Amino acid sequence: MIFDSDGTTTIVLQEKATLKTFIENLVNGYDKIKNDHIILNLFSFSKLSESDILEFLEISSKHRAAKKSFVLVTAAISFEDVPEQICVVPTIQEAKDIIEMEEIERDLGL
Repeated sequence: MIFDSDGTTTIVLQEKATLKTFIENLVNGYDKIKNDHIILNLFSFSKLSESDILEFLEISSKHRAAKKSFVLVTAAISFEDVPEQICVVPTIQEAKDIIEMEEIERDLGL
């Protein structure tokens, strides 16, 4: 698992792993990045389903409850196909933009 930190944001990726292994490694390494905004780069998974994305719901909810952003990046599934509790975007730049917007909303108390 690769953690690429940039200020208060960490991009997480892992090549050549199953989704199950990726999630296990994320859970095991979560304490290292729990105080950062998290972007999960899922481009190494060419096929993802809505149920695959729902595997991230628990950790996403926990992270967002701590007032931190949690964004999944994949073009394999549309944001329209997942519940609004999980943020899915097609590019890393859009993930960074989402984090910036959410930070502004938190600063404004929205």
